Amino acid sequence: MNSIDLLKKKILYRSEYRGIKETELLLNNFIKKYINDFGIAELKQLNDLLNFDDDSLFKWYLNKKVEVKIPNNKVSKLLKNFKI
Repeated sequence: MNSIDLLKKKILYRSEYRGIKETELLLNNFIKKYINDFGIAELKQLNDLLNFDDDSLFKWYLNKKVEVKIPNNKVSKLLKNFKI
């Protein structure tokens, strides 16, 4: 198994076991749609997004005020515009 496959497995696992069901649902659907289209750079961006806590990610997605700075990159823009 190469490093890209390992990173994909890690991302899938981290998206499924978040803690807040709404965030899990959002991330799981987003990741299942896009993960096989992403190259290594996008996978790293996605993995970095998963480091943020559920509450911050979900508030950011809903355009509410958050205390942390979510990066503005290709993956975050796709997620922000993603609809379940």
